[in-house]
Amino acid sequence: MPKNCNFIGKLREVGLRPTKQRVKMCEVLFNREKTFHFTINDLVKMISEQMNQKISLATVYNTVHVFEKKGYVKEISIDSHKSYFDTNTSAHHHFFDEDTHQLIDIDKKDIDKINIKKNIPGKKINSIEVLVRVASDNQNQKKFN
Repeated sequence: MPKNCNFIGKLREVGLRPTKQRVKMCEVLFNREKTFHFTINDLVKMISEQMNQKISLATVYNTVHVFEKKGYVKEISIDSHKSYFDTNTSAHHHFFDEDTHQLIDIDKKDIDKINIKKNIPGKKINSIEVLVRVASDNQNQKKFN
């Protein structure tokens, strides 16, 4: 129960009522050894399976977005229709496997320094994060008759 108490405090800290579903969401997100990537739908499924009851998509969506605004998770937009969230909020890069729709971390040390030659006047670069899309070679080859 002490772990739940930490989650209850975190939920209250971000202005959310610590319901059973939200505490379970915190357990799924933060009570693990490794960080992970998820979509809202992935998280709904994981929580529902662990609780043996449904959880509202709106509850998960709103809670995850509150966590994102507070810096507890980071959103990674794949395109205009698909976003993943990452429990690793440090600056790092990703592979996106277009075959499996899996997001995979790339450590900063595995990418050479990136040189940005243009800047926006009056702005400074806060961070650079690279998203590398990968797919099986045979899917990219066109067939000719």
